[in-house]
Amino acid sequence: MTHVTRVRAAAYTLSAALLAAAAAAPAATAAPHHSSHRPSHHSTHRIPFTQAVVTATGTPGTYTLKWSAPGVRHVAVRTEDGRTVAAGGSSGDVTVRGLSAGVDRQWFDFVPSRGGSLRLADRLVKLDGAVNFRDAGGYRTRTGQWVKMGEIYRSDSLDKLTAADQAKLRRLGLGTDFDLRMTSEREAAPDKVPSGVDYRVADVLAGSDTFTGMPKTADEAATMMADGERFMVSGGSARTAYADVFSGMTDDDDRGLLFHCTAGKDRTGWANAALLTAIGVPRETVMADYLASNHYRAEANAAALAAMPPEQAKVYKPMLDVRAEYLNAGFDEVRDEFGSFRAYEAQALKISGRELQQLKAELLVG
Repeated sequence: MTHVTRVRAAAYTLSAALLAAAAAAPAATAAPHHSSHRPSHHSTHRIPFTQAVVTATGTPGTYTLKWSAPGVRHVAVRTEDGRTVAAGGSSGDVTVRGLSAGVDRQWFDFVPSRGGSLRLADRLVKLDGAVNFRDAGGYRTRTGQWVKMGEIYRSDSLDKLTAADQAKLRRLGLGTDFDLRMTSEREAAPDKVPSGVDYRVADVLAGSDTFTGMPKTADEAATMMADGERFMVSGGSARTAYADVFSGMTDDDDRGLLFHCTAGKDRTGWANAALLTAIGVPRETVMADYLASNHYRAEANAAALAAMPPEQAKVYKPMLDVRAEYLNAGFDEVRDEFGSFRAYEAQALKISGRELQQLKAELLVG
């Protein structure tokens, strides 16, 4: 890591603490939820779907279901109780209405006339006290397998979770919580998680250099964010933190694992980008998942910027955004410092080839 990167990473450290306050805004509300569970994944056959997604609409109990399964004559979509709620040919774009609004997550089985079925839910887990709590799964890999949903989650801060939120996460099977934040962030806004959850600190920015200033322009802020991404790859504390998280992922007892920071977009964004890349998800999909924080955090970010003087908001906006240039800076650092992503996995994340194959076996279906 260069001297410039170390200095910029120090600026990023300070910005993370300030963003803890600037990014805070009321979370989206959710209707009461009742009994649920983590999904089972039965399919061992080749899954023919090249695209499939579930999206909850603004109307409770209403979802859009989209799929593409070239060469398949018929697809049925069923809820967990086996009821068929949609059907079509090799491709479909269907809106399903009138489902229960009281479930923790609405799961759908996409069942093709040949090949393995696919179980999906909306990626966002709606909570009263968080706006960016998402399932890490539901993506297709380059080899045609799919990342299981209901196994690993990513989120923003958890200090505002309500008792109902915590009960919901307990029902969804949350077992391990990796907190990627700095000491000051953790002390100011401690996590609220269900009793029995294994809470672990994995401080990505611990021990970074002291910094005494802040960016003065939007361009400086954007540069700082890109250099912060580079630190997440090659910085000593970042390597240690992410190695701890990946060690948890490869532990058979750690399904129902969550990692989070303050906004759920930068430190958390790199953790999820590294995971998806490691198990074979294409770069364009990884990028889309990373950039989705702009969508999920849009209301919170707008509220934060509206509370600032216009000139200050111009400087802060690049720090509230996620941008392709930021994530690309991280991948560039992998190339420059390690030569390849597999070398980064082995040297920084401490994942052996055997452990990587085990992780794929546990998280992929089809």
